[in-house]
Formats: sequence, structure tokens, C-alpha cells
Amino acid sequence: MYNILVCDDERDIVSALEIYLSSENYSVLTASNGLEALQIIKSTDIHLILLDVMMPEMDGITTMIELRKLSNIPVILLTAKSEDSDKILGLNIGADDYVTKPFNPVELMARVKSQLRRYMSLGGGAVKASQLIIGGIVLDDFSKLVSVDGENVSLTPMEYDILRLFMQNPGKVFSPDEIYRAVWNDSPIGAQGTVAVHIRHLREKIEINPAEPRYVKVVWGKGYKMEADGKS
Repeated sequence: MYNILVCDDERDIVSALEIYLSSENYSVLTASNGLEALQIIKSTDIHLILLDVMMPEMDGITTMIELRKLSNIPVILLTAKSEDSDKILGLNIGADDYVTKPFNPVELMARVKSQLRRYMSLGGGAVKASQLIIGGIVLDDFSKLVSVDGENVSLTPMEYDILRLFMQNPGKVFSPDEIYRAVWNDSPIGAQGTVAVHIRHLREKIEINPAEPRYVKVVWGKGYKMEADGKS
């Protein structure tokens, strides 16, 4: 299923687009300004964006500029008839197409399908080189963001580095001393207690039930490992 982000501050338009897109079995996420849209894009795998030009806080043109620093996700601008200069500017800075309000649903869906076909044929939706993915956990080492089942989680630097170590080596068992050397880059004096505390905190943030973890498991007498598929 493709994830489509609708970014527009007009609630009626967003609701209409949700109906049209859902009827085609697309998963729809929504934002009311560019700042919200960028946060969603950083934490969720988006395949196409319908982006309004005129919005509060961060308009569509500014959003386009920031987006193209992060991704080549296809963008269809939603513009008013009077915004011809914005259409041209938007296309020049990386938008892929535009639809004029009020839009024809049939035309809009045709443009959405066309852009998705092009994007996927060029390898869109592939895992980014900076991303590590196991089960529902996505760690992006470029943006330093971690999400679990689509929701951002806030990790301390040490928790982040422990998780990255595990995700880079799924299935490998690390002793507390090995984890301490890799993450703290120091002699592992008193490593076992320190590592155990940090892993407990990490589990509380990434596991549905920390007492029965899906991801970070204890290998008794040896250390810890990350389940390769994130299954119980």
C-alpha cells in the first residue's frame, strides 16, 4: 500500500482528498502546514505528496525547497488559478506536477497514479542507504531519527548508539563488555550494570512489552542480541 501525504490548511479539501485517495486503497496522512509535513516525511515512508502552495507557518514553496534536501518523493502542487507564477517556481525547484483548484477527482487520481508509477519504476520506496530497518523499527543515521511502528521515539545518545550497534549486527550476541567498548569507547570497568540500565531504558522506548521483548533479547550468560526479524 502506498502512503500519500496531503498537506493543506483547508480542512474541506483535506477531507475530500482523503475520500478520493482512500477509495483507491491508498494510505493517507495529513498535515496542515509545511513544518508538520516535513516532520512526517522524516519519520514515515511517504510515496507521494499533495502539497498546497498557500499555507500558514511554512508555505508550499518553502516546503519544497526543504523537502528536496531530504528526498526525491514526487510532489503534486495544489494551486489556485491565480497562482501561475507559483506553479512555475514550484516546478523549477523540484515539484513534479500540479493540479488547479477546484480539481477534477478523475484527473487528480490519474496524475497521482502516473507519478507513483514513475517514482516506483525509478526505484522509489527503496530503503535509504542511511536507514536500518528491523521489524517496525526504522533508524535513520542521517537524520538521527528512530521510529517504532511509524511513531517517533526519543532516545538518549547512548541508547541510540546501542540500538544502532544491534541493528547493524542483527542476530549477533554482544557481551556487556563488547557493548561498552563499542558505545562508550572506554575500558569496560563496571560495564555490566551500566549497559543493563541503558538497555532497560531502551526497551521501555522500543518494545510494546519490555518484559517480553520482541527486539532486544538477553542471551543468558553471554549478553544481548537484536532479533533479525523483530518477531517474538
